Amino acid sequence: MLKFGNLFKNKCSVIGMVHVEALPGTPLFSGSVEKSVTKACKETEVYLKHNVDAIMIENMHDVPYVQSKHFGPEIPAAMSRVCSEMRKIIPDSTPFGVQILACGNKEALAVAKACAMNFVRVEGFVFSHIADEGFTDANAGHVLRYRKHIQAEDVLVFTDIKKKHSSHYITMDISLIETAKAAEYFLSDGVILTGSATGIPAEENDLHQLKENVTIPILVGSGITGDNLEKYLSADALVVGSYFKKDGKWFNEIDEERVRKFMNKKNSL
Repeated sequence: MLKFGNLFKNKCSVIGMVHVEALPGTPLFSGSVEKSVTKACKETEVYLKHNVDAIMIENMHDVPYVQSKHFGPEIPAAMSRVCSEMRKIIPDSTPFGVQILACGNKEALAVAKACAMNFVRVEGFVFSHIADEGFTDANAGHVLRYRKHIQAEDVLVFTDIKKKHSSHYITMDISLIETAKAAEYFLSDGVILTGSATGIPAEENDLHQLKENVTIPILVGSGITGDNLEKYLSADALVVGSYFKKDGKWFNEIDEERVRKFMNKKNSL
């Protein structure tokens, strides 16, 4: 918790999501990395203008996703290009993180190290699950050994538990609390609670149960809106993506008015 508190200064910090445009080699790639850079920096400037507490980028437009063993070096290379430009305009005092889909956990750490970023979001940290891109095996040992190997111990690792867009039938006898405790035991810097899919709210009671049973930070990673914000204020951080986009759809352009109103409300509570 100390490392988290040193990075995230505000109570229940808001992490604004940048959904970078499709990267090279993926079906929706536009043919221009520079276009992706320009758009990502534009969204970053909106978040900074309205004092969003932290910023995270992910390659959500790279549908259909493949696991990291199937994508090439062009993915982390392009992410590094985008992140390095974002880093130029993001103050050192604003936490900056990255996730690379799907399960590009080591790649995310490498990008974070290269671009002086502060945290990564990883999948499959403890217990295996089946996602829409296939089977994801537990990888905490590999991830944290790699972090040590590249001397990136200052990069915090936030880990999804009972991840959205996934089947957890093979671990149905393991509760959410047991999963969180396992992540804590395996040195996670914070666990991420989600609903069943992007834009679907997490269960409010699950957040309360986690806060009572683990000592590491709890982040809520889906479904936060201006209407339900009050329900999740006990979280250590809120990852907000879809709600900040036009009509609340993650694939739309950022809606500055939504960002402004949300942050004004959050800061008034």
